[in-house]
Amino acid sequence: MDSTNLRGTLIVDHRWYAIQTTAGHENKVRSLIERRIEQDVRPAEERGIRQALVPTQEVVEIKNGKKVTVERKMYPGYVLVEMVMDQDTIHTINGIQGVIKFVGQERMPQPLRPEEVNRLLGIATEAEPEEPKEEIPFLVGQAVAITEGPFTDFNGTVEDVMADKGKVRVSVSLFGRPTSVELDYLQLKAY
Repeated sequence: MDSTNLRGTLIVDHRWYAIQTTAGHENKVRSLIERRIEQDVRPAEERGIRQALVPTQEVVEIKNGKKVTVERKMYPGYVLVEMVMDQDTIHTINGIQGVIKFVGQERMPQPLRPEEVNRLLGIATEAEPEEPKEEIPFLVGQAVAITEGPFTDFNGTVEDVMADKGKVRVSVSLFGRPTSVELDYLQLKAY
């Protein structure tokens, strides 16, 4: 964990830990932790707690028939904290209103693995930024009505949801025979 360099200066090992919080109070807990960090008079590199964050991602939802990009918590009820694990930091975090416990086994907080942290912080190994994920509100087997396009006013059943394309394959009755059609999910409404 902690070690000293050749000059005798203490080198602290900051790691990321997950904290379970009261549902819906993630941002409040993060703000309270950040306030404690600001109150720490030590230089930034010597502080036991460095930062706290609530992991979020952008998703595309349908609101009033339009695609809207919204920010959604990736892990509701959890806050991530970069800190040195010692009695002072454990006591500080556990004393914050809304904190339930550290995530770990048998009262021992477990640090997150580096690859988990990189994924949560958006440090990707690939060069392209990640596109917001579209959330398609239909399930296979669900009855739907087609609201736009050449099959307007047809009813059908969802056969496949292709989230990567934003499309839904629907089986409709055309001349008395079941026919599969691929539609944008905005052209459908649930029954």
